[in-house]
Amino acid sequence: MEQDDQFVTMVITQLVKPGCESAYEIWLKDITSVSRTYIGHLGTNVIRPQLGVRTEYVIIFRFDNYENLKAWMTSRDRESWLTQAQSLVESDPHVQQISGLEAWFSLPGKPLKTPPRYKTALLTWAAVFVLINILSTFLVPVLRGFPPLIVSLIVTIIMVVLLTYVVMPRVSRLFSWWLYAK
Repeated sequence: MEQDDQFVTMVITQLVKPGCESAYEIWLKDITSVSRTYIGHLGTNVIRPQLGVRTEYVIIFRFDNYENLKAWMTSRDRESWLTQAQSLVESDPHVQQISGLEAWFSLPGKPLKTPPRYKTALLTWAAVFVLINILSTFLVPVLRGFPPLIVSLIVTIIMVVLLTYVVMPRVSRLFSWWLYAK
């Protein structure tokens, strides 16, 4: 699959100056609102600092393809908002782009570190196994009468959407202790 056709995630980590957290929160709310107006925006998540765990903010932008992400990342709107934030932050943000399966198993705010392939393969297999059995049990009987190719098309579309947006983010979070064991 070409990179232009994949969902793309941009993970940005930013260290905020002590005492500027309230102003940064306001800035963050405003810039994420602006990002939502861009074509292809699929969502923004913010992971806030936690005492003793993480000192930086992690902002995760998701777009439907690379070109739409690039339009946001190179926009005058974003540039203007970044200029406004310069007095609130310690240094330039760390920006990391990920796409495809690696986005399921990456840790926000860390250099792209994926777990061993056998662990990702095992968890992916387990998720697919459970999901295909659930879909076969509940969805396929409803689609009985449709040609097998259409049934397969519908089941695989639903499976990929569920894996990408529902199942794998939760599975990778739930098993993070095992995936990223030291």
